Amino acid sequence: MKKQNKHIINQVAPGSIAEELEIEVGDILLEINGNKIEDIFDYQYYTQDEYIEVLIQKPSGEEWLLEIDKEYDEDLGISFENGLMDEYRSCHNKCIFCFIDQMPKGMRDTLYFKDDDSRLSFLQGNYVTLTNMSDVDVDRIIKYNLSPINVSFQTTNPELRCKMLNNRFAGDALKKAWKLAEAGIVMNGQIVLCKGVNDGEELERSIRDLSEYLPNLESVSVVPVGLSKYRDGLYPLEPFTKEDAKEVLRIIHKWQDKLYPKYGLHFIHASDEWYILAEEDLPEEERYDGYLQLENGVGMLRLLLNEFAEGMQQITYEVKSTEVSLVTGRLAFPYIKEMAEQMMEKYPQLKIHVYAIRNDFFGEMITVSGLLTGQDILAQLKDKELGERVLLPQNVLKSGEAVFLDDMTLAELEKALQVQVDIVKSSGQDFIDAILYK
Repeated sequence: MKKQNKHIINQVAPGSIAEELEIEVGDILLEINGNKIEDIFDYQYYTQDEYIEVLIQKPSGEEWLLEIDKEYDEDLGISFENGLMDEYRSCHNKCIFCFIDQMPKGMRDTLYFKDDDSRLSFLQGNYVTLTNMSDVDVDRIIKYNLSPINVSFQTTNPELRCKMLNNRFAGDALKKAWKLAEAGIVMNGQIVLCKGVNDGEELERSIRDLSEYLPNLESVSVVPVGLSKYRDGLYPLEPFTKEDAKEVLRIIHKWQDKLYPKYGLHFIHASDEWYILAEEDLPEEERYDGYLQLENGVGMLRLLLNEFAEGMQQITYEVKSTEVSLVTGRLAFPYIKEMAEQMMEKYPQLKIHVYAIRNDFFGEMITVSGLLTGQDILAQLKDKELGERVLLPQNVLKSGEAVFLDDMTLAELEKALQVQVDIVKSSGQDFIDAILYK
C-alpha cells in the first residue's frame, strides 16, 4: 500500500479563504470531501466545487473540519512544501538517445534525474513516454479532463519503440495515447529522430499513424537527436547530414500539405535545426499553427525574427551610442548576427559584437545556447572585445537561479570578465531593449 504523503502548507495568501479560516503555515491537509489527496491534481479537482469540506491537522495534532462556501473554481489560497504534493516519478527507460546518459560525471545531482512523470507534463510541459503511467493514471487524466499532455512517441512501430526505449512495455504503452485521444484529451507529440533508426520509412509510418489521432493530437515535432562527446558504451548514433535534413523536411512538408486542407493544422513540424542544417529558409509564421511547439525549438527563430522586425518599426525614441556583446550558440548565430547588423545599419552609433560559443563541454555537435556552460563562455570571451556589457540568453541559466549548467554563477562570470553581464529574455522586443538598455 502506498504511503500517504504529508501535505504540509508552507504559504497562506493574504486575504484568502484560508487566511479567513485561520489555516496557517505548518498545518497539514488531510482530506477534501472525505477524499484522501494523492497529489496536486486531486487537490485542484476536489477544490473546484462551490461547497467543500476540508480536513486540516494542526501541528498540535488537533483536526479541524472546515465547511467552505465559495465561488466555483475559487482558490483557497494555500500552497505546499512539495508543489506536486507527491514524490516525483523517475524514468525506467534506457533510451538510446537519452541526453542525461551523455553527460559527464561530477555535475550536480539534479541534472542526472530522469523524470517521466505525466503530472509534470501538465505543470511544466515535460514530454512523457507513457511507459511510467498506469491505467489508473490514464483514468484520472480522463476523469479530471486534464489537457494538454505532451507525449514523446519516437515511433509508432511497437517493436522499434521497445528497442529505442529499451523497455519491453514501450510498444503497448502507445495504446494509452489512443485511449486519451478517444476521450477527447488534447495532446502534443514529439519524435526524437535518430539516423538509421526511426527516420525514412519509419518516420513516414509514424506520421501516418499519428495523423489518425487528429484533431486531439494537435501537433507533433520532429527534433534531431542531441549527441554529446560522452557516448562511450552507448548505442552507436551518427549525426545527420545536410542531405539527411533535406529528406526529413521533404517528408514533413509533404504531410503538412496533405493534412492542412482537411484539418486546418499542419500537424507535423520540423524543429529549427533541420532548416539550418539543410540550408533552407525558415517557414512563414502561418505554417506553425500558433507556435504549439516552441519549447521544442519549433518556430523559435521565426517568432524571434518577426518580433524583432516589428520591434524595430516601433522605435521612436533617440538611440544612444553604446557598445555591447551578444553571446549565442552556434545554431542561432547567423540569425542573431543578421539582427545585430540590421540594428547597426539603421543606427550607426551602435557597435554590437556577436560571439558564437563553441560547446567544448558537451562537444561541438551540441549547438544550442541552452546547453552552454559558464566555463566555455568565459574561455571564449576572455580575450575578446566586449564593450560596456555582455548579453546572455536567459536559457543558459538554471530556471529561477543565476547559475550555469556547470555551477558557475553569473556573478563569477561577471567578475572574471570584468564587465557587466545582463540576461536577455526570449522575445525580439527583449533583444532590442537589452541592446538599447531600455
